Amino acid sequence: MTLGNILYAVVALVFVLGLFGLLALTARRFGFGYQMAGNNSRRKKRISLIETMQLDTKRRLVLLKRDNTEHLVILGSSSELLIESFIPELDKFTDMREASNLPMTKEKTE
Repeated sequence: MTLGNILYAVVALVFVLGLFGLLALTARRFGFGYQMAGNNSRRKKRISLIETMQLDTKRRLVLLKRDNTEHLVILGSSSELLIESFIPELDKFTDMREASNLPMTKEKTE
């Protein structure tokens, strides 16, 4: 191998790596690939995973939170089952329990 062949191979390698980098930047610009942590901090997340529990080898119980409302779901290998929806947050639930002691009907005042 001559010096010219080695230099040609190195330049070709740098060129191909540059093309891969340009492709990765373009893909990220148009929304493909993973998101950086700094990009997600600009807007508030609407959905989050609160808790999971393994029921058996094929099913998992999942508690999801969306827009301050929790949903209880069973996830299986081939199916999903919504167990309970519109579960209020724990803090709001204690407020609801306190509010349940109040009378349900309004008294008419004349």
